Amino acid sequence: MIKVIRITKTEELMTLIADQNYRKEIDRYRSMYVYRGVPDADYRMTTSLFRNCKHLQKQLEPAILNNFKKYAVLNDPSVEQSVWMQMILGQHYGLPTRLLDWSHSALVALHFAATEIDMDKMEDHDCAVWRIDMPEIHSLLPDRYKKALNESTTSIFSVKTLSSVTDSLEQYDMDMRGDSMVVIEPPSIEQRIVNQYSFLSIVPMGISDVEQFLDEKTSNTVKYVIDGKLRWRLRDMLDQLNISERIVYPGLEGLSSWIARHYFVKEKDVPKE
Repeated sequence: MIKVIRITKTEELMTLIADQNYRKEIDRYRSMYVYRGVPDADYRMTTSLFRNCKHLQKQLEPAILNNFKKYAVLNDPSVEQSVWMQMILGQHYGLPTRLLDWSHSALVALHFAATEIDMDKMEDHDCAVWRIDMPEIHSLLPDRYKKALNESTTSIFSVKTLSSVTDSLEQYDMDMRGDSMVVIEPPSIEQRIVNQYSFLSIVPMGISDVEQFLDEKTSNTVKYVIDGKLRWRLRDMLDQLNISERIVYPGLEGLSSWIARHYFVKEKDVPKE
């Protein structure tokens, strides 16, 4: 079941930011949650592959990945390693894939929730941050996926761990059906992935509605709905905490976006003639 928590005050954001569990065996606080920020709370959780190819996503996905591998190998030979690397690298550069972006950082997710293309519309609608529990998601996996994860040195899927089980999308879809999916930590192939503390969920074709899957199969999923009137305040708080385009998108593009937003003049503040 998806639990919806509405946030209307800045102090209520702490329920999201400080969301950790105490682990007695190590006497430390640790979280296995990952977060996904969306600028509009009404946006459906869909993959770029579905948005791009719609009902033909299953038929067109192999051609998309094959063409990407064929032409991208000159820039990055790692795309020949596995289909997972093809999708991860492609997702990073805007290729339509079945992957959904997540972050281990609630602050990074809040950055994306407080980002708007037309900043004059920042307060026109609520934004949201989704939270899923990786161990809960992985508890739904077939046994051989659980076995591979248990035998790895961490509790998180890597490309190597997943490839040891299967490197076939067809097999993955047959294994997952509509009952489970893998959450994977991508390799640090680029600084942006590191700065965003990136994770990715690999949505099988059997899951046609991710939100319905989470509602029916999980108990720890939370959707934090943040009041639209709070978004500019949230945006300024994140800047003060050094969470901005300059950090999330390292390089001149991120720097330029950060400066443009920093000096943005709201339409309502323009003097009337």
